[in-house]
Amino acid sequence: MESINLTFWLAALLFLTGFFAGFVDSVAGGGGLITVPVLLGVGLPPQLALGTNKFQSSFGSFAAMLNYTGNGHVPYTHELISGIVCTLVGAAGGAFVVQKVDPRWLTLVIPWLLLLLFIYMVFKPKLGDKDVTPRLRGMTMFFVCGLVLGFYDGFFGPGTGNFWALALVLLGGMNLVKATAHTKVMNFTSNIVSLMLFLWGGNIRFDIGLIMAAGQFGGGICGSGLVMKKGVRFIRPVFMTVVLLMVVYLFVKNYRLI
Repeated sequence: MESINLTFWLAALLFLTGFFAGFVDSVAGGGGLITVPVLLGVGLPPQLALGTNKFQSSFGSFAAMLNYTGNGHVPYTHELISGIVCTLVGAAGGAFVVQKVDPRWLTLVIPWLLLLLFIYMVFKPKLGDKDVTPRLRGMTMFFVCGLVLGFYDGFFGPGTGNFWALALVLLGGMNLVKATAHTKVMNFTSNIVSLMLFLWGGNIRFDIGLIMAAGQFGGGICGSGLVMKKGVRFIRPVFMTVVLLMVVYLFVKNYRLI
């Protein structure tokens, strides 16, 4: 276990980081852009930082999911349950395959896909304002998206929440509030698979993770509450900002621009 002296001020920093990341993640995804650099910055080695991040972020996803479902934004229909099962299967498959195949090629492709997502939303300012006729039936959409995006999250991960939200809007005909709520359920589902692997490998710093988890839980409740109160006009700018930041981060990181 990495030796890090947990002072009061470091604990406060970790808690606030967790809160802010949980808030952002419950609204638009991308909380890992905040937490992973902090965990690396306090001295955790990469594998331990990623495992601790997955542990603490699961609390934020869980809190947001509870808030959305408790307020009726995610009814547990047969279609949704099939999506949860398919997401678990896909994530397990992705987590298995990533141990056999180098995912490096995805690091070059994903920034471009996220950039296209951002550009598309710029030119579709009304996208997700209200429910529309779905392009795929609920069972089919959750079956396909659960397997594909669950696999992606288990195999690689960055931008999964953004891809889920867009898929639910474009294919499922959901408004952006409902899509964001459903995304939290699917994110939490696929995160559990990755979390189990990190637990199995002993790559979690529990003291740091629990401090951040407390912040994540509060941030997830606050962020999801604001989404339900403010609606699409609140989600869209946050969502697009997070996507743009993720694009910049991945281009800089993967193409070594600086």
